[in-house]
Amino acid sequence: MTVALMWEARAVPGRGEELLAWARAQEFAVRPLRREAFRAPGDRVLVITWWDAEFDAELPELPEPDGALVSRAVHRWRFESVGH
Repeated sequence: MTVALMWEARAVPGRGEELLAWARAQEFAVRPLRREAFRAPGDRVLVITWWDAEFDAELPELPEPDGALVSRAVHRWRFESVGH
């Protein structure tokens, strides 16, 4: 089964590039199948990682950034692949 973990944060205004750089620099103890980073207006950053695991498996996730970098708590979602 493939599980996708989504991590989304909103930077303090004007610090979106810094948040993106921070998120991209984070390493996992185990490498995911795939990892992509996205940005959006409003200094938002989204990171999606894909894993070969069961839905409820314990998987590494990106941590909370320093509170001075983000304007709210990180949002996290977990999805399982259902095919095409």
